[in-house]
Amino acid sequence: MLAATLAATLGAADWPQFRGPTGQGLSAETGLALTWSEKQNVRWKTRIHGRGWSSPSILAGRIWLTTATDSGRSLRAIAVDAESGKITRDIEAFRLPDPVSIHEKNSHASPTAVLEDDRVYVHYGSQGTACLTASGEPVWKTRLDYAQGHGSGGSPVLYRDLLLLACDGTDVQYVVGLEKTTGKVRWRRDRAGLMAFSTPLVVETGDGHQLISTGGRRTISYEPGAGRELWSVSYGDGFSNVPRPVFAHNLVYLCTGFYQPELLAVRLGGSVAWRNGRSVPLTSSPIVVGNEIYMVSDNGIASCLDARSGREHWRQRLGGSFSASPVYAGGRLYFTSEDGETTVLEPGPLFRRLAVNSLDGRFLASPAVSGGALYLRSDQHLYRIE
Repeated sequence: MLAATLAATLGAADWPQFRGPTGQGLSAETGLALTWSEKQNVRWKTRIHGRGWSSPSILAGRIWLTTATDSGRSLRAIAVDAESGKITRDIEAFRLPDPVSIHEKNSHASPTAVLEDDRVYVHYGSQGTACLTASGEPVWKTRLDYAQGHGSGGSPVLYRDLLLLACDGTDVQYVVGLEKTTGKVRWRRDRAGLMAFSTPLVVETGDGHQLISTGGRRTISYEPGAGRELWSVSYGDGFSNVPRPVFAHNLVYLCTGFYQPELLAVRLGGSVAWRNGRSVPLTSSPIVVGNEIYMVSDNGIASCLDARSGREHWRQRLGGSFSASPVYAGGRLYFTSEDGETTVLEPGPLFRRLAVNSLDGRFLASPAVSGGALYLRSDQHLYRIE
């Protein structure tokens, strides 16, 4: 039933934004590899120059990544042919005389591109946002004004004729809707809080669409077309929120940030249905498959909870440190650690580890799934696993 539902709702071939077609890490693809290594089931391995933690975005057989070279002065967009692994575009989107400072774990190119038709939307936080054609020609460029603490993190989101962004700096915090054809501001909504790095999520409800944006101390739901605030939920001392929210069973699941993070299940309207404070991630986003929600903490403890009640089914140490968000495809869950180990689990209320696979390098970017393959980005390479 789950696979049939996914197949009916997700595009099987494309992964056009951070966390895939619905922005929640779910794919209808089947036949993915269960095991791999540097010498097994790697169709190709392409070196990506510079430094960037953006995840692969895939549309019409082309993979887009961002990277930064020249100590962050050159912010670039790279296109890779999905079949051959060859780099077909390497475009300088912005040239900066003095890049902002970043956290040692971050990069100058961490937000993931979003793709639509022949357009590529790239975002480098306060250092620049641009729309490019699929051939690499600039359509428009703009810069959003806010003090970017520790570098950028949250990715752009498309909604109809808008490009939506959360700009939560150390000085000001706001959510903005840009006209996707011109880059001009259609609406902007300021919000008091603390800096955050989370990517908003557009969800469809019985009353229309909502844009769920996690910020420091408060998550707000907006009407995405005009930015009208619909509801919010507060959680005190949260800050530097990174995980993207997910939506299922008429509940929004969100992580509250640093110090003492909690996973909240929030009803549409802002009331909290349940909360969990054990092994909640600071960086990785949760994932809902069927009636269960899964997450992995930064220090490698994975959990499975009942998505409706919050009751814990299991909690197991996977080992290693985790920043990448998990993905689901072909009846399996994939969790990739920072040291390149991907643990493959069978979904369900019982813990079943199917495989553990290792690659070389450091992995903070989240995986992508397209065309029966898994795409993994390390600090130096992009892999097609098949």
